[in-house]
Amino acid sequence: MNRWVDAARPRTLPLAVGSILLGNFLAYSAGNFNLLIAVLAILTTLLLQILSNFANDLGDFSNGVDNADRKVALRAVQTGKISQQEMRTAVIWTAVLSFVSGISLLFFGLKNAPIEVWGTFLGLGFAAIAAAVAYTVGKRPYGYMGLGDLSVFLFFGLIGTLGTYYLQTYTLNYAILFPASGCGFLSVAVLNLNNLRDIDNDIKTGKNSIPVRIGRTFGFYYQKALYILAIACFYAYPFVAGLKIGINQQVLIIGIYPIIQLFRELHSEMSSEQIDPYLKKTALRTLFLIIVFGVIQILTSQ
Repeated sequence: MNRWVDAARPRTLPLAVGSILLGNFLAYSAGNFNLLIAVLAILTTLLLQILSNFANDLGDFSNGVDNADRKVALRAVQTGKISQQEMRTAVIWTAVLSFVSGISLLFFGLKNAPIEVWGTFLGLGFAAIAAAVAYTVGKRPYGYMGLGDLSVFLFFGLIGTLGTYYLQTYTLNYAILFPASGCGFLSVAVLNLNNLRDIDNDIKTGKNSIPVRIGRTFGFYYQKALYILAIACFYAYPFVAGLKIGINQQVLIIGIYPIIQLFRELHSEMSSEQIDPYLKKTALRTLFLIIVFGVIQILTSQ
């Protein structure tokens, strides 16, 4: 069991539910919340993240990225803890479970929705499963072309937040694009740290992530720009949404300050071993910021 828990990469899971929690917090503050929908949304997202982690483990080994030169955050297939065939089977079953959970979410969340809304969400569900697998699996994985950042921004930011909010409220408030984008930028920041950590091996194996394309130094500048954009988005929300600006908005600094610390600590001379712990730090601090932001929205809505 331990080998499968490791392959699921538990430290990535808090970030996976970030946008879902954000959408639920905003829906609750708007006066609409269904616990069953929230639980199913979180379950579906966790399964999709585990699917992505299994597929990445398999795809990076099959494409030669996870080789003897990789010394940090070793993968299950790479180390022989799980065979390629076992991982292929796990990918298939996790995809099936993600689909079943997603369909259950739509059944309870879209009971009274028109057929075109059903079609849209069903399409997004299939797209999420495809995106989770195709990131590193196949002849032309999009993660090797530097497109992973865009996919993460969309699914871990905009789609996760807005989709959850709609399932709870049957409405779309476009001011939510700001906190949703903030969540997306921080999710991309975790991916970029992953790519900065692996940049040397990725260059050798032809995995053209953003840091590979722009270089290590500018990769760190990009990292810090993502933090700045995320902070700006969360702070901008009450102004765009027409909410009162008061002490509760100032309290947001409790969630923002740990992100500022990351901005100060990261620098381009860091080794892969030094970068690796910051993936978990960024993921957990993103979740903390979302919780602080969500609690503020609920309290100010009373």
